[in-house]
Amino acid sequence: MNHPRSLLDKFFLIIKGLCMGAANKVPGVSGGIVAFVGGFYEEFIYSLQKINAKAFKLLISGRFKSFYRYINGSFLTLLIFGMLVSYFSISKILDYFLVKKELYVWAAFFGMILGSIYYIGKDFDYWKKKTFTAAIIGLTVGIAISFLNPAKENDNLLFIFLCGMISVSGMTLPGLSGSFILILLGNYVLLLVDSVNALYDTFSELFLGDFSFMSNTERLHTLKILAVFTLGSATGLVTLSHVLSFVLKHYKHITTATIIGFITGSLGVVWPWKKTIYKTGMNGKVFLDSNGKQIIMNYERFLPDMSTLENWIAIFFIIFGIGVLLLLDWYGKNRKKAS
Repeated sequence: MNHPRSLLDKFFLIIKGLCMGAANKVPGVSGGIVAFVGGFYEEFIYSLQKINAKAFKLLISGRFKSFYRYINGSFLTLLIFGMLVSYFSISKILDYFLVKKELYVWAAFFGMILGSIYYIGKDFDYWKKKTFTAAIIGLTVGIAISFLNPAKENDNLLFIFLCGMISVSGMTLPGLSGSFILILLGNYVLLLVDSVNALYDTFSELFLGDFSFMSNTERLHTLKILAVFTLGSATGLVTLSHVLSFVLKHYKHITTATIIGFITGSLGVVWPWKKTIYKTGMNGKVFLDSNGKQIIMNYERFLPDMSTLENWIAIFFIIFGIGVLLLLDWYGKNRKKAS
C-alpha cells in the first residue's frame, strides 16, 4: 500500500478527494462509491486502520517520519486535502446547481450510481446462496433508509458527536449517504450548511484581520458544534475502518454482495423526479432554518412525463452519468495494460 507515487498519481489522488468531498455533501450520494469505483477503497480502509495504538506510540516518541510512513501518510494527506478543498469549492458549486438545475444534478448522480452498480458487479462472479442473501439484505436496508422520515434538529453536543460518527459511514460504506443520514437525524442544515458557512466566514474575516467573531456568541457556538462534529467524524472513521478491514479480510465476497445490494437500494434516494416535502406545523406553518430556507422533510417520488423537453434532457444527464463511470472503467483497464 505504501509505495512511491508519481506527480500524476498525486494529482489524481487530490482529484479523487475532491470528488469524495463533493459526493459526501450531496444527500443520497456516497463518497464511498467514489473510493470503490476509483479503485482505492481498500487502500483507504487499510490506511485508516493503521491509525492505531502503534501509530500513536510512534507519534508520541517523536518518530514523525516513521509515523507518516506507517499510516500511509502521503495517501491520506492528499486525499483528505482534496476533501477539505471540495467543501469550500466544488460543494459550493454543487449547492448552486442543486438550486438552479436540481433535476439535472440528480439525473447525473442517478446515472453515475447506475454506472457504479455495473462497475462493481461486472467482475463479481461469486453469486452463491450466502452472497445472494447478503445482496438482498443490503437492497432491503437501502430501500428502507430512503423512505424514513427525518427527526428534528438537535444541537446537543453528545448527539452532535454521534452524528459525526454515524454520518462518516458514507465515506467508508459505498451506497450509504452520510449527508442523507444527517437529514434523517435532523442535523443536515446545522452541520453541513450552517457550520461550514460559519467556518468559511471566520476564515474570511481572519484573512482580513477581523477578529469580531470572538464576541459573536452564536458564531462561537456554531464553531464549537463543528469541532465536536469533526471529532466525532474522525473517531467514527478510524473505528469503522478497523471493523471494515476485518470484514473485507475475512468476508470479502459477502461484503461486496452487500454493497452491490445496498447501492441498488439507495437509488431511491437519488431518483431525479421527486417533489421536495418541507417541514410544516399542524396549522400549515412553514419552518425555516437559520438561513431562512425551508427545512426539507423528505421527497415524494413520481414517474416523469416524457412529453417535456426538460425530462429528455434529464435522461441525457443519466446517460452522461453512466458514461462517466464507463470512461473510468476504460481508463482503468488501459492503465493496467500500460503498466
